[in-house]
Amino acid sequence: MAEPVRMSVRNQRNESVGEIALPDGAFGGPARRHLLYETVKMQLANRRAGTHATKTRALVSGGGKKPWRQKGTGRARAGSTRSPLWPGGASVFGPQPRDYSYRLPASARRSALRAALADKVREGKFVVLDRIELSEMKTKEVVRMMHDLGLQSALIVIAEEDAKLERAARNLPNVRVLRVGGANVYDILRFDHLVVTQPAIALLAGRVE
Repeated sequence: MAEPVRMSVRNQRNESVGEIALPDGAFGGPARRHLLYETVKMQLANRRAGTHATKTRALVSGGGKKPWRQKGTGRARAGSTRSPLWPGGASVFGPQPRDYSYRLPASARRSALRAALADKVREGKFVVLDRIELSEMKTKEVVRMMHDLGLQSALIVIAEEDAKLERAARNLPNVRVLRVGGANVYDILRFDHLVVTQPAIALLAGRVE
């Protein structure tokens, strides 16, 4: 059985307040680069609106009258001014509205999330906070916390809803707050550091074990 990973627990002022053992089954393991790639590709595909559309011959207005008679003019046969060969004509095989979403197997998604967490731990970019409490619902409070922790870019994962923290951080492009259920591979990899509150550790481990 693998040994648990031990980490320091810090407060918002970046002071050590204890230690925690991270279950190796959730926060350890091999790097799965290709699985991370496939998961991020799936997430980005699922975010696509798929509303692109070009007009086919059935959709372009006009062109109902035959431009000239079939024979005797010396020119090529033409049946409509909205042919794809004509200026102002239709598009051939252009994009049409479609659904880009698909899903990887649940076991693959769990393995990818586990690999993303393990990468942050191995790189020393995993921060455990005992809790996050803001004195007021202000963006400057989150900026001050990030400064005290010495972080420029971070995904913050919390155990449950915290409207004060979530609203205070939403204007910062380099900070995102997610509840455990919303933690995902793309955002974990997108931000430099992963900050997790101590109550969220067990819940996060439960998602990947």
